[in-house]
Amino acid sequence: MSTIVLIGASRGIGLELARQYAAAGDRVIATARDDAGAERLQQAGVHQILRVDVAKPASVSGLAWQLDGEAVDVAVYVAGVGHRADATSPPTQNDFDHVMHTNVLGAMQVIPQVAPLVEAGRNGQGGVFGFVSSGLGNITQAADSDWWLYRVSKAALNMAVASARHSYPRAAMVCLDPGWVRTDMGGPSAPLSAEDSAAALRRNLTQITLSSSGQFVHRDGVAYDTW
Repeated sequence: MSTIVLIGASRGIGLELARQYAAAGDRVIATARDDAGAERLQQAGVHQILRVDVAKPASVSGLAWQLDGEAVDVAVYVAGVGHRADATSPPTQNDFDHVMHTNVLGAMQVIPQVAPLVEAGRNGQGGVFGFVSSGLGNITQAADSDWWLYRVSKAALNMAVASARHSYPRAAMVCLDPGWVRTDMGGPSAPLSAEDSAAALRRNLTQITLSSSGQFVHRDGVAYDTW
């Protein structure tokens, strides 16, 4: 049985990851920011539910003591919010803060608290710490300005992970592109179900090694050459 920690897992891909890991017999610890999210996680079979709002630093700051003593085999930062507007108009301060706090600041607050626990995972050999990013954050593939603020946030997340991995050499830290998924954010036209995307992410996470640390991995398991 592996210990899995999912941050921001109360809906969409995160909820499906929780459901699949629990069904596989793993011990799942997951965070939710409200009662409704906690209820969904409970129904998914999550073993321990922590109340954390990743957009609020004061809330995230308590994560380390809630996980005190854990050795984490797999951690996934899956919290994220979208913003569809393009570059023809500036984002509002509120929109900027909401997206960047959730997608970037939250991850940067979580890393120093969780990465040491991941280093202790897999019987001291070091576990895997994945961060759900997006192909829209790939700078070399920016074909338009749709989802402008969201693109910026995911590019920033990728850099946060690529640089932080040097401080945690026994944790394999990677960014993950889940594809375009039918969730509240992705919308009904997306080609991938949350079930299929989560299954691909789980499969990829089992294949990640320390030599993969710092990579941006597509859901098909292949790392991007440039991003």
